[in-house]
Amino acid sequence: MSKLSTIGMAGAVVLASSMAGNVSANEGLYLGGSITGYYLDSERFVGGGEESYVGGVNLGYRFTDRWALEAGYGTEIGGNAIDTIRLDALYFLNENAKGWQPYIVAGVAHYELNDSDYKFSEVNQEYTEQLSLGLGLSKMLDSQWEFRSDVRALHKVSDSQDGVDDLAVNLALNYYFNPPKRVVAVEPTPEPVVIAPPPAPKEEVEPEVRTITVRLYVEFEFDKAVVRAIYGEELEAIANAMKAHDDIDLVLEGHTDSVGAEEYNQDLSERRANAVEAKLAEVYGIDPERISTVGYGEARPIADNDTEEGRAHNRRVIGELSYTEVFGD
Repeated sequence: MSKLSTIGMAGAVVLASSMAGNVSANEGLYLGGSITGYYLDSERFVGGGEESYVGGVNLGYRFTDRWALEAGYGTEIGGNAIDTIRLDALYFLNENAKGWQPYIVAGVAHYELNDSDYKFSEVNQEYTEQLSLGLGLSKMLDSQWEFRSDVRALHKVSDSQDGVDDLAVNLALNYYFNPPKRVVAVEPTPEPVVIAPPPAPKEEVEPEVRTITVRLYVEFEFDKAVVRAIYGEELEAIANAMKAHDDIDLVLEGHTDSVGAEEYNQDLSERRANAVEAKLAEVYGIDPERISTVGYGEARPIADNDTEEGRAHNRRVIGELSYTEVFGD
């Protein structure tokens, strides 16, 4: 079995094993490894074409869902017949994809072929520069690991343009150092709700006692635990109620959407609840001893996690307190 066939079979196994999840495309700096099978054009050598199996490392940066720039170095596995250096630009054909993202890759490559291992058909074949163009598929296996596979055609441009064209099949596994970050629009936060019983009959002379309930609802941006300024009025309403009634305490519940690992989301939900507690203490002077926090991670959604709007509602901290007031003489 040829080396290119071996690479193709390995790629199919990895592709099939990654079909179970749907994770949005990531951005930022990444580092990875690759295995590339090269078929070098028979025009280079005496006696026909050659195949080589190259292992390499990739360092890249994905600027957006659509664009990435990547540099790589590789050397032949089990030998030293070929070393490669490459610089590639990748353009992904769909945006904010969940699942597979097709992409176009174009770049330049430098080959260093060991003349003791190859019998060249002409001079100046040991060091050559190639222009490459290819098509591939990319998939996020989880929030930070990406699998890629592509096929590339490479055309020799150094020394002479004599119709030398090589073929490469590439498999890569990359690790993104930053978790995915998405900013989505959120619906306006509901105003605090006051629930009051019907007024007492006029003939009664007893004062009217009402139960007042104040609710807090704070939504967060994706993968963040920062309380935004737009919730100042809601926080102030809660703080004023606690200052006026020093006998009531507040419980804050933190939640996340379903994107990411369960343990990470549990920690994120706790940090969000703690962030609201810290804001009430530092800005509004509420004693932290009167506030307790709990995180439920992704376990208690209130909306559909399969939509952007639903996930936005699930990234929240909620709290509620009630007290009574007497109206009239």
